[in-house]
Amino acid sequence: MSSHCPGFFQFERAYLHMEFGASVKEIRTKLNFSQKELAEQTGLTLRTIQRIENNEVKPSLHSLKEMERVLKTDFSEFKKTTDLKPYEFNITLKITDMNQFIADLKTLIKNNWKIILWLIVISFLFSNYEAIKAGFIDGWNSK
Repeated sequence: MSSHCPGFFQFERAYLHMEFGASVKEIRTKLNFSQKELAEQTGLTLRTIQRIENNEVKPSLHSLKEMERVLKTDFSEFKKTTDLKPYEFNITLKITDMNQFIADLKTLIKNNWKIILWLIVISFLFSNYEAIKAGFIDGWNSK
């Protein structure tokens, strides 16, 4: 890690005493990354990076791993302090964030429309199984 930036090891210990978002911002700026560059290299949205740095959200484990990879930093101390349990998530929406939420939702649908369509079809088939089964049986009995 120290090969990336002079004195980086001393800096790495200092960031543990900061809030997580401030630590990410400090490391990102020391490595001369813009928020946009970090977003592009991690695959996260620019708004997600902004929210993490402003401590508006806690990053998911995936986001944390991607930021560790790109920033070449170990955030394991912050992983230990999370109060979320596996498979538990919290959603907080602010009215001002609705435009970004809608944009993120559009991106999610655009990138995963096939999976979403399959889930809808499977859900429809399961919820109407008895009616579909009865229709096939009635169709066969009428022949």
